[in-house]
Amino acid sequence: MNLHSHGELFTIRDWLRYAVSQFEEAGLFYGHGTQNSFDEAAWLILSALHLPHDRLEIFLDAVITEPERRHLLHLIERRVTERIPTAYLLREAWLGEFKFYVDERVIVPRSFIAELLREQLAPWVGDPETVVSAADICTGSGCLAILLAHAFPNAEVEAADISDDALAVARRNIANYGLGDQVNAVKSDMLTALKGKRYDVIVSNPPYVNAASMASLPPEYRREPQLALASGEDGLEHVRTLLQEAPGHLNPGGLLVVEIGHNRDQLEAALPELPFTWLEVSAGDQFVFLLTREQML
Repeated sequence: MNLHSHGELFTIRDWLRYAVSQFEEAGLFYGHGTQNSFDEAAWLILSALHLPHDRLEIFLDAVITEPERRHLLHLIERRVTERIPTAYLLREAWLGEFKFYVDERVIVPRSFIAELLREQLAPWVGDPETVVSAADICTGSGCLAILLAHAFPNAEVEAADISDDALAVARRNIANYGLGDQVNAVKSDMLTALKGKRYDVIVSNPPYVNAASMASLPPEYRREPQLALASGEDGLEHVRTLLQEAPGHLNPGGLLVVEIGHNRDQLEAALPELPFTWLEVSAGDQFVFLLTREQML
């Protein structure tokens, strides 16, 4: 690709069409915030040009300057030839209305738990103001810890991760949201560094990819830290640890909310004695479970 050969691409409409064609021809894999080539192209173009995501229509016929064309061409070329997720190219990811800084030190945020926190975990949390302590285990970019702080404004929140790189990104996002007094990023292998601490709510979107799936990940997912994806042969290694350790870190009546990908059948078969409550999210009721402290004891 070169800029000279794209002199006929003048408007955002032109570049949107061009990007979609390039993405389709390359057979890109989506799933880092979008599910198709059009949404991916619109996100890349609007963010690269510093335009609001919800106003595409009014900008479609806007003419792009030459420096902007060079920038767009560079991003589209890298997305196609290097298979870099758009979130990393733009240094941004979204969960609902919340925007987070991301780079290759963390996986791209994509958690159904964000939908549940938008509703403050109702009806399982009756009064959000009574939640005064919460933790996000395997926090990565810190996104769920930040959403916990917004859902439960009276809560002190701990954002735990084993990766120093991830914690650096989490601290940046915590600072961006002005939550330094409410959210504390702490290095911890699961819950091991949190001895003696108890919480009203623990959430986690831990690694849950099994060995077979790890071996067949598309290039976009192989760009992410493998530490944040792989969880043993069956994908349940981290979930087992949470189920063993969480009861000792929850207050009476406390809640554990965990996302497990496509592992519901395996988890229920492995632990039939646990009365999992499967929470309804936009993709169905297969991906996030809830247990109380008392159910796990």
